[in-house]
Amino acid sequence: MPGNSFGQMLKITTFGESHGQALGVVIDGMPGNLLISLDALQAELKRRAPGQHKVHTSRKEEDTAEILSGVFENKTLGTPITVIVRNTNQKSADYDQLKNDYRPGHADRTTTQKYGIRDHRGGGRASGRETLARVIAGYFAGLFMPKLSVYAYIAQVGPFKLKTHPVDHSVDRGEINIPDSVMTKDVIAFLEDCKTKGESAGGIVNVSILNCPIGLGEPVFDKLKADLAKAMLSLPACTGFGLGAGFGFADLLGSEISSQSHFFGGMEGGISNGEPIHFHLAFKAPSTIGDKAKEGRHDPCVLPRVIPVVEAMAKIVIADHFLRQNSYVPFLP
Repeated sequence: MPGNSFGQMLKITTFGESHGQALGVVIDGMPGNLLISLDALQAELKRRAPGQHKVHTSRKEEDTAEILSGVFENKTLGTPITVIVRNTNQKSADYDQLKNDYRPGHADRTTTQKYGIRDHRGGGRASGRETLARVIAGYFAGLFMPKLSVYAYIAQVGPFKLKTHPVDHSVDRGEINIPDSVMTKDVIAFLEDCKTKGESAGGIVNVSILNCPIGLGEPVFDKLKADLAKAMLSLPACTGFGLGAGFGFADLLGSEISSQSHFFGGMEGGISNGEPIHFHLAFKAPSTIGDKAKEGRHDPCVLPRVIPVVEAMAKIVIADHFLRQNSYVPFLP
């Protein structure tokens, strides 16, 4: 199975299945002599971990990171870094109904058609659990770009839409990553009801990136926006990417946008221009619904737990392009 690697100068390869012994990532291209904090890495994994809130899946995992290579005396060596997280709370019998049943919109049918076999337990390789490897890689990607700030938040879940958007990255996102306490309560009640009924919901995530260096990205195939789009659309359930005004450009005349640089989301011609980068993502409702959702362990909505994954993928893309541009010169404050 190809397609498990991402990036050029900073290259990550993820591995493992939802109910296998472990999942993990190999990170190649990291500069050496960078101080790491296992506590900080663990804190990032905890943001994504299942079973921490009543609107999450009931599966509980500590998601303890084990660094196998590439780090010595709490510093990166410049050699490939390998980190694993062992699965400890698999209940594979919960997924027996899915063995011969394909969920619409999921990779169940296409995986079987492509490879002639699939691991139906929790989605196997196509499970959202794979994204913990991306969170690990995102932590390391951020080590040599400490000025870079990535902030993602939920702007919509089902019928609930955020009315006022954060003006900076210090705004508290609350218990499920919505920067509005009233909407948070409404969405929690809505998702609890979805979980009880075996229903699911999608929504919108907004992303803001500050202090991205000027000049990242190339003018043709390796546009920064193209790699960000690929990174985000590689996430389970992500179905749409809009940079700046996104699809709103279809409603604007040239005279309305020519002098308004914020419409372009911090890039011109696919190259970063030093302004804040803004994009938004659409996520579909999870495919597991009805009795299958009630009997298994599934999130009624991916958005509350996908926020750290989105931020990690953004860091990986920016860091990879920075290394392409600067030949391993660390981006120091």
